[in-house]
Amino acid sequence: MERIAESIMLSWGGKRILLAFFAGALAVLALPPFNFFAVLFVSFPVLVWLLDGASGPADAGMLGRLRPAFAAGWWFGFGYFVAGIWWLGNALLVEADGFAWALPLAVLGLPAVLALFYGAATALARVLWSDGLGRIAALAAAFGLSEWARSFVLTGFPWNAIGYAAMPAPLMMQSVELVGIFGLSALTVFVFSAPALVGTSRGAVAGIMAALLLFSAHIGYGWFALSRLDAADMGPTDTVIRIVQPAIDQSAKWDVAERERIFARLLDLSALPPREGQPRPSHIVWPETALPFLLTENPGALSRIADMLQVGQSLISGAVRFEDGTGGAPERYYNTIYVFDDEGQIIGSADKAHLVPFGEYLPFEAWLRKLGLTPVAETFGGFSAGDRRGLLALQGGLSAVPLICYEAIFPDLSQVSGGRGDLLLNVTNDAWYGMTPGPYQHMRQAQIRAVETRLPLVRAANNGISVVVDSAGRIVASLSLGESGVFDVELPPRAKHVWSIANRQFNFGLIVIIMVFTAFFTRNGKRRPQIDGKPLK
Repeated sequence: MERIAESIMLSWGGKRILLAFFAGALAVLALPPFNFFAVLFVSFPVLVWLLDGASGPADAGMLGRLRPAFAAGWWFGFGYFVAGIWWLGNALLVEADGFAWALPLAVLGLPAVLALFYGAATALARVLWSDGLGRIAALAAAFGLSEWARSFVLTGFPWNAIGYAAMPAPLMMQSVELVGIFGLSALTVFVFSAPALVGTSRGAVAGIMAALLLFSAHIGYGWFALSRLDAADMGPTDTVIRIVQPAIDQSAKWDVAERERIFARLLDLSALPPREGQPRPSHIVWPETALPFLLTENPGALSRIADMLQVGQSLISGAVRFEDGTGGAPERYYNTIYVFDDEGQIIGSADKAHLVPFGEYLPFEAWLRKLGLTPVAETFGGFSAGDRRGLLALQGGLSAVPLICYEAIFPDLSQVSGGRGDLLLNVTNDAWYGMTPGPYQHMRQAQIRAVETRLPLVRAANNGISVVVDSAGRIVASLSLGESGVFDVELPPRAKHVWSIANRQFNFGLIVIIMVFTAFFTRNGKRRPQIDGKPLK
């Protein structure tokens, strides 16, 4: 191990770049759909050893001395994000004539930008670097802060935060209730970096013991939380929900000639009788923008929805909402969830508030449109963001936290005005990304929101993965990627909510402070003047 560590520390040039890139790319195997988290015991020690050898010239100034550390982190991040989100390019090939030119920007450009956060993390860690336990504490704190920054800088894109790699199964998801995804990201880096200490000896015993203790606590709390939830007598909800996954090809979704076929398919799937002996669903859920037209252009659709619904049933569907420009205001389109009663009346709605940059809207629109750029979802000229977020009232006295598409990757969006709600409602359309890892990664992040909030998750996707998840993150029922059909399931009850977002943010801050103090004092300890090999007191 020491020989391997020394070889990596002393590497330079192209070899150093390749080591960092492939260490980052390897880490993606810890994410869905692979879930092989043990690879992180290779990826992060390699990164630590690269940083051990990332010392710039002493006379180069602060930035010059940190440049090699930044480069190691950037190449690690570039490998991680290229291997982790390459599938975003698939969305550009749906309308290849107009967007294929942007493929390198999605597959290489976005990863290059996101890698800046990891480069900043390794540069920051290098400021408190030492040759012992403190250096992995510094790296953990810096990565936690960088993942947190990714959630809001430039509207935020916290996709595939490192902490998700430590949650391949419900037993290993429960700790996120305590520390949130950013706190878990910091702890994940610490635990999986610990083997690097074996390669350099100093602090190895303390570091490995600390990592084992944290990993054991992670598993132990998972067992405790699941046992507690199973023992709680929450009772049945008596609410049966039907999820409809039509698996409409994205290239046909907004084709005028396909509208009637798509709408008829949605109605037919929704009207299927329940299995023998099973109750009739009270709520039917369609995915994001399921209605293939504007309701203002097809008012007859409401009567057909009413004809499909039986007495007491309701339909919850994604749709595009049109707002006429009155009083000189511009026309606007919104990515919306509608709730319809059995008479076809709209009894509730929620607009998407956090839109996808370049997908649903153009940042700096006036300037970029002059350059010929348009949003990928350009069917209606781009979307406007909703101006408020609140609970969506459903029939039967239920209320839902609406999460439209990638809003589910933002932990703070699971908290809205008006109360806690009874469920998380996530409608999405992952058909953009085809049969790639993207839909699996998206589903996992939504699944973790259920654990954080202790609310069941109801998720309807145009094409995979549609699921109902209980408040422990366990999948109750699902439809696979590429599968078309429906399933009926009783809505799991919500569990007692012990930890709020504010609690998790506080605990995350505490983790960062502890890691920084550990790094600072071990570094200072190393530099104390010594007499006869003993530090002065």
